[in-house]
Amino acid sequence: MAFTTADRGHMRRALALARRGARAVAPNPMVGCLLVRNGRIVGEGWHKSYGGPHAEAEALRRAGPRARGATAYVTLEPCCAHTGKRTPPCAPALIAAGVRRVVAAAPDPNPGVLGRGLRLLSRAGVKAEVGLCSGEARALNAPFYSRMGQKRPYVILKTALSLDGRAYSAAGKSRWITGPRARSLAHRLRARADAVLVGVGTVLADDPSLTSHGVGQDPVRVVLDTRLRTPRRAMILAGRPLTFIFTSSRRKLHGALTIRVRAKGGRLDLRAVLAELVRRGIRILLVEGGPTVHSSFLAEGLVDEARVFIAPKLISGAKDPNRAPRVQAAMRKLGPDFLFYGKVVPYDVQ
Repeated sequence: MAFTTADRGHMRRALALARRGARAVAPNPMVGCLLVRNGRIVGEGWHKSYGGPHAEAEALRRAGPRARGATAYVTLEPCCAHTGKRTPPCAPALIAAGVRRVVAAAPDPNPGVLGRGLRLLSRAGVKAEVGLCSGEARALNAPFYSRMGQKRPYVILKTALSLDGRAYSAAGKSRWITGPRARSLAHRLRARADAVLVGVGTVLADDPSLTSHGVGQDPVRVVLDTRLRTPRRAMILAGRPLTFIFTSSRRKLHGALTIRVRAKGGRLDLRAVLAELVRRGIRILLVEGGPTVHSSFLAEGLVDEARVFIAPKLISGAKDPNRAPRVQAAMRKLGPDFLFYGKVVPYDVQ
C-alpha cells in the first residue's frame, strides 16, 4: 500500500515518542501514538510505564473530541481484548473515539493480539493499514519481538580482540586488551542489558565482577558452568543482583542460584538456558564470555547483534595484555573489509 510523505513524517514522530518509554515500560514494548486531523496534530502519547496507560489511551485523552475523524499513527498494532492485560484494550477505544483511519508500523507479535487488533478495526469500518516504517519499529522493540517470536532474550555478543585476533594472552589473561574508553563503553552496554553471560573459563582466568562499574544499573550475572567449578570466593558471587549459574551438576553453590539444565558432549543446552532466562524476565542478554562461549552461540544461530572491540596490540607472545606491543595503526577500508597497518612499538617505549 502507498503511504505519503506526510504519513512517514507522522510515523517518525510516533517512533520518537515511543523511545521516551525506554526501560520504564519493560517487559512491555515501547509504543508511541500520534492523532492527526486535517493535517494537524490533535493528540499524542506514549507508553510511559509498565502497567500504565498505553500510548493510544494517552493520545485519545489529550485529543478529546478532536479525535473524531482523525488518523492514528501507532508504532505497534493496537491491542484488543486478550488475557493477561493490566490496561483496557486500545482498538475498541480508537473505534469508540471515532478515529477513521489507523496506520500501524508493525504487527504485534503477541499471539493474543497478532492481527486481531487490525481485524477488529476493519470490521468496525476503520481503515486499518500496517507496514509504515516497519523496520524502525521492529528494531525499536527487538527484545520484545525476540521474546514473543523466538521465546528467548535478545542476544548481543560482545568481544575484545587484538589485531592478531587474540582474546587472551599466552598466559590465558584478557585484562586488559582494550583501553579505558572502550571499557567504559562496555560498562554502558552492561548497564543497558538485563543480564551478562560468561563461561566458567572466564571466571577462572579473570575473576570478573561483571558490574556496570557505577555507570548504571548492574545486570544479572550468568555463568555457564557444566561441572560447577566456580570458586566459592569468586567476585561474580559478591553483591547484587543475584548470580545465575547454569550447570548439569546436582550440587548447589552458596551465593548463587544454580539452575540445572541438560548437557550434551560436555556443553550445556543453550536453548534451554535462554528459555529459562526469558522465563525469569531477562529481555536483553549481553554475551561476553570467551571464544568457546562465542562460538557456541554463533554455531546455534543465537546471536542477534555483535559489538567487537579491536585493540591495536599484538598479544600472541605476551603473558600480560597490558604489556603487549602496540601497532601505531592507521586504517583503510577495502570494500567490506578493513586494513590496519603501522609500525610495531614495544611496550617499554610507548
